[in-house]
Amino acid sequence: MDEPLLDISEVARRSGLAPSALRFYERKGLIAAAGRNGLRRTYHPEVLQQLGLITCARGAGFSVAEIGGFLVARPSDGDLRDRMAAKARDLDQRIVRLTRLRDSLRHAAVCDHEPIVDCPDFKRAVGTVSAPATESAQSWSWTPPGRRKAG
Repeated sequence: MDEPLLDISEVARRSGLAPSALRFYERKGLIAAAGRNGLRRTYHPEVLQQLGLITCARGAGFSVAEIGGFLVARPSDGDLRDRMAAKARDLDQRIVRLTRLRDSLRHAAVCDHEPIVDCPDFKRAVGTVSAPATESAQSWSWTPPGRRKAG
C-alpha cells in the first residue's frame, strides 16, 4: 500500500524548512512535487530523506548547483566525481580544524588559567592553523586581540 502524500505544510514542519525553501528547491530541480491538493503542493514521503541530504550538504557549504549535480551523479560522470572527491578532502580539512576548535573550547570552559588564551593546554588544543589555499601558504598562529606578536 502506498504511503499518503504529504502536504507542503507537513513537509515544512517535518523538515524544519520554510515552504518558500521547498518551492525554491523545487524550482532548482532538487525535489519534485507529486502533485497538488487544491492549490497546495503535495510530496511523496521520500522527499524528507532528500531534504535531509540537501540540508546536510548546505550546512557543509555546498551550493545548490553542486547539490543538484550530486543528486544526478552517475558512475560515468568522471569530472563530477573528481569534484566530489575534492569536496570530501575539503570537508576532511574542515573537520580537523573544527575538532581542534571544539577541543580548545571544551578545555577553555573548565580552565582556570589567567587569561585562558595563555594556557599551554589551550594553546596546544588550538594548535597552528594553515591558511586556506586561496591565501598565503604560510602557517599562522592565533594571537588574542591586544596582544600582537613582536615582529
